Amino acid sequence: MKCLFLFLAAALCLPAQQEPNGRWTADKANNWYERQGWLVGANFLPSNAINELEMWQAATFSPELIDTELGWAQGLGMNTMRVFLHDLAYRKDPKGFIRRLDQFLALADKHKIRPMLVLFDSCWDPFPKAGAQKSPVPGVHNSGWVQSPGRAILENHKKWGQLRTYTIAVVSHFKDDKRILAWDVVNEPDNDNANSYGRNNLKQEPANKRELGEKLVREAFGWVREAKPSQPVTAAPWNGDWSSLEKMNSMNRFLIENSDVISFHNYGNIQDFETRVKYLKQFGRPLLCSEYMARVTGSTFPNILPIMKRERIAAYNWGFVAGKSQTIYPWDSWQKPYPAEPAVWFHDIFRPNGEPYRRDETDFIKQVTK
Repeated sequence: MKCLFLFLAAALCLPAQQEPNGRWTADKANNWYERQGWLVGANFLPSNAINELEMWQAATFSPELIDTELGWAQGLGMNTMRVFLHDLAYRKDPKGFIRRLDQFLALADKHKIRPMLVLFDSCWDPFPKAGAQKSPVPGVHNSGWVQSPGRAILENHKKWGQLRTYTIAVVSHFKDDKRILAWDVVNEPDNDNANSYGRNNLKQEPANKRELGEKLVREAFGWVREAKPSQPVTAAPWNGDWSSLEKMNSMNRFLIENSDVISFHNYGNIQDFETRVKYLKQFGRPLLCSEYMARVTGSTFPNILPIMKRERIAAYNWGFVAGKSQTIYPWDSWQKPYPAEPAVWFHDIFRPNGEPYRRDETDFIKQVTK
């Protein structure tokens, strides 16, 4: 009895590991982050895939190319990647999808890379279709990327059970897999794609996209928590006022208050980046910049990467190998397609043959990641 009393007393003295909403405590998050070392990587899509569906579907999954390109990442000193999944790829072939994801994780582990996996994405084409994907539109940035879920499900809450099944199945299967760094629940959930599919009236976004996106992110966080992953959970604010919780919109406030570790997007110059970091540091949690680097905006490797090393912020630039996503072209290519390769690439580091776009950049990245 005495031993039992001492055990219970000791247990009661242990610091709590999670908050009532299921989020890790700040202590747990910071202790986890201290064990990771400095995290540096990119948003990864193999160069022969125009979008997440083409990456993950059986007919176009390319393990040999993924192996090669992840090898280039390891050569730069990168140790993580942000990788987008897709609910439709799972729903069309659940067992095959899990098998291919496991194969991808084995390839990443071979190169000492632990990915952060993105479950849903609100950007670009709102009408994804399984099967063969369309060819790139010449000279246009990300002309074939697709949302997950598509508009047909996003607007029909009765179908969200399919999204819950996908989320819980995938996260539960890999919830204790040490090859996975973290789960990114939804990418830019309230993005209305105004410069591409929205304003151009190509494939009209729903008028209440922001409301639907916020509803999705709230429910999806619950589904992920239901699966009880051992890895941290996050989703990134990407615009708006972050100076305080009171000044944030309801979406960003939810993301900050429910993420184990705080991820964020920033394509601004040095001053803008440092201001955003100052705002986010007040919340006392690890920071992961899950999108940055658009050369023409001032968000470059020499400008931003040293700040992230100094502040120990995880760094994921957008784009790795130039390919069918065509993210060497800037966002404004949706209004005016480029007739030839731009003089200054917007995103990406390597050409498809493995040659760096700029040797001085890859040398710089290697030096910083030593």
